[in-house]
Amino acid sequence: MSKALLGFVLGIFITAIYIMNSAGSLMFNEIESPFGVEETAARIQANIQSLAKNGWKLSGLRNPAKAVAFDGGNVMPVLLVEACSTQYSGPILKDSNTQILSLLMPCSIAVYKKDNGKVYVGMMNSGLLGQLFGSKVGSIMKKVEADQKVFVTFDPSKPAPPLIKIKPGGGGAGGNDQGGC
Repeated sequence: MSKALLGFVLGIFITAIYIMNSAGSLMFNEIESPFGVEETAARIQANIQSLAKNGWKLSGLRNPAKAVAFDGGNVMPVLLVEACSTQYSGPILKDSNTQILSLLMPCSIAVYKKDNGKVYVGMMNSGLLGQLFGSKVGSIMKKVEADQKVFVTFDPSKPAPPLIKIKPGGGGAGGNDQGGC
């Protein structure tokens, strides 16, 4: 009996350690980009705009590395491409039980250069995250996950689009202030 209890407790302990060590890699996706930081961000922006039929609009472009540099620090380049789809955010924001998820809006995609000189794209694992909040949010976030795969599909045969410099909070697609999700 004591061996069984010890084995059970040990199993829980090992499982907890595994979850703590792998949670980050489960919740976030990271892919390598064949392009520089700005070109990668511009290509992501163009891909987002190609999904306007799903309600996607650009809502911002942030440069957190610039803020660090302003304070005298030095970090590798980082850009945050922000987008939102009212088609997906609307049902979540209309339900008072899921409004807290507005913390995740707009959808942010990080483009950054690492010490190894390579550029990467980081995103939340929307499909997995959605499952944590029930079937309604889960089904919406599965659609977001499918669209995010399009965001980071790069066609090297196409010329690089220009980087769209949108101030966060400036409304969708840089137009009149519509809230940007």
